[in-house]
Amino acid sequence: MARTTSVKPSALGLRTVRLLAGLDAGALEELAQQCRWRRCPAGQCITSREAQDQDVYLIVSGKVRVTAFSAAGRQVTYRDVASGEWFGDLAAIDGHSRSADVDALEDTVLASMKPAVFRRLLHEHPAVCDRVLDRFVTLVRDLTERVFDFSTLGVQNRVHAELLRLAKEAGVQGNMARIQPAPKHSEIASKISTYREQVTRELSALAKQGLLQRADGALVIPDIARLQRIVEEVRRSA
Repeated sequence: MARTTSVKPSALGLRTVRLLAGLDAGALEELAQQCRWRRCPAGQCITSREAQDQDVYLIVSGKVRVTAFSAAGRQVTYRDVASGEWFGDLAAIDGHSRSADVDALEDTVLASMKPAVFRRLLHEHPAVCDRVLDRFVTLVRDLTERVFDFSTLGVQNRVHAELLRLAKEAGVQGNMARIQPAPKHSEIASKISTYREQVTRELSALAKQGLLQRADGALVIPDIARLQRIVEEVRRSA
């Protein structure tokens, strides 16, 4: 199995990270030297729940998945974090242990900074601080919506809502979206608190209704507006 390897610090690599947009070359070079750089192969655990490390991780390239497992081994997927984003700031701010596992979904290059470096970055660059605050607000809103869905929607409607979220994330063109690669049914199940078999059943039902198509390893939503109406009507009546 491939192992984590060291990577040479790169101010150019940090230019891909949205958090650092607008920082000048000198600031990026200084930060690059203060970070720990590494390349993690797909499937590698980057950090785990209850771990004591409190670094903030910048994703220079690749993608990671944030999850947790119950005592019985059931997986709960919180979100995927793509190249140009960051994670780990909660532990850096409150000093507590990690609240989730993070694994590399593909070959991923990371630059991680210690909490003290992160806090200094926030204090010295207001635009960076604003981006962290904006991201926190987005996370709270997303989690609020998910809690509402879990509490009020049945499995069928949660599948609809998750497909709509994935479609918007993939990008809507006209009134259609192409989710590629198609997520595994078990991955969808872990995000909406259900079982793979139930997801398979609901996706088959959507295909029969013309709301879902499969093509070349992708899921195609041919009528986003129709799916949006279904999700909104159920939420209003919940």
